[in-house]
Amino acid sequence: MRTGTIGRGLGLATSLAALLTGFSMAPAPAPVGRAAPAPVPAVAAAPAAFTHPGVLVSRPQLDFVRAKVRAGAQPWKSAYDQMMAGKYASLSRTARPRAVVECGSYSNPNYGCTDEREDAIAAYTLSLAWYLTQDSRYAAKAVEIMDAWSAVIKDHTNSNAPLQTGWAGSSWPRAAEIIKYTYSSWPNAGRFSTMLRDVYLPKVINGSNSNGNWELSMTEAAIGISVFLEDRTSYDKAVTKFRGRVPAYIYLTSDGALPKAAPGSGLDTRDKIVKYWQGQSTFVDGLTQETCRDLTHTGYGLSAISHIAETGRIQGQDLYPEIADRLRHALGLHARYQLGEAVPSSLCGGSLKDDLGPVTEVGFNALHNRMGIAMTNTQTLTQQRRPAGTDNLFVAWETLTHADNPG
Repeated sequence: MRTGTIGRGLGLATSLAALLTGFSMAPAPAPVGRAAPAPVPAVAAAPAAFTHPGVLVSRPQLDFVRAKVRAGAQPWKSAYDQMMAGKYASLSRTARPRAVVECGSYSNPNYGCTDEREDAIAAYTLSLAWYLTQDSRYAAKAVEIMDAWSAVIKDHTNSNAPLQTGWAGSSWPRAAEIIKYTYSSWPNAGRFSTMLRDVYLPKVINGSNSNGNWELSMTEAAIGISVFLEDRTSYDKAVTKFRGRVPAYIYLTSDGALPKAAPGSGLDTRDKIVKYWQGQSTFVDGLTQETCRDLTHTGYGLSAISHIAETGRIQGQDLYPEIADRLRHALGLHARYQLGEAVPSSLCGGSLKDDLGPVTEVGFNALHNRMGIAMTNTQTLTQQRRPAGTDNLFVAWETLTHADNPG
């Protein structure tokens, strides 16, 4: 097992309650713990000066992790060992770029889809390895992978192109931020910027009216790319998408009889909304638009929400107070059933499919550790599953980067 060298070196919301009388709603579970803070007034403008590195992780957060790993403290040391033992930290990795990445539904066909996502995760993994070890071989390998793709890629095609672009486009700027702002040599950084601006940003910036995890992942990519490019216009547009989508993805009883609809979605009747919510017609606090589809896609959506809010916080635009109540209810609701509580018949017919994945660390750290919100079920699930690894799509190493991290 290779362990590295430590020490070297939202928005329009359509409420239909007044129009749709007689629509029944089961009572929501009583909130557990202290209520989330009241929403603060929305701040529209991007930061006057962007913070770097500042996509998902900041320099203070990285310094905190490095100190913990060097001290052999848990859970960070085991999370670090997990990351360094896997394929994404390999110094012998060879990038597999292609000019056109073609991804159909469920990646069928898969022409470069897995290669692109995994190379992007590898670049991020190697950038973390570089910062934590100060071994320049990891930075050089991250640069090699990013350069290989920026020299070749021109487009994403087929039905899953927007989602594929969102997934890969979420990982690339995390890596690029760390390398550009903490490593001394990246001659082709400008070419990488051009790749993000010309190939990735146009595919994700206008969002999607598909299932909510699509738009949330696309918005995550748009936010991260905008930070790296220091593009205030795109950043603001992405934040507006986020503010419209989160209330349309996570339900609260305060929304009324029906969930809110995302701007431009066309979901203007009860039947349309229920169909969009996978046929679910009973709504409780924390239910998501994809809960009754499966927990895996729900996890994608919740993860992207937390990633976007984390990047915004680093950039001085704290979005967490706006979404805290929704996110803590969503994490708590799904954690209960992941921990084995019986699913009531009123929820998805009494059965939930699949698994959330390694997606709770970022939101839990922000809401519980920083904001002081009691989240017993989420805490239990998060701690049971440490160290959180990667979903091989766009989530990676979040016990390492965010467990109990005050940064």
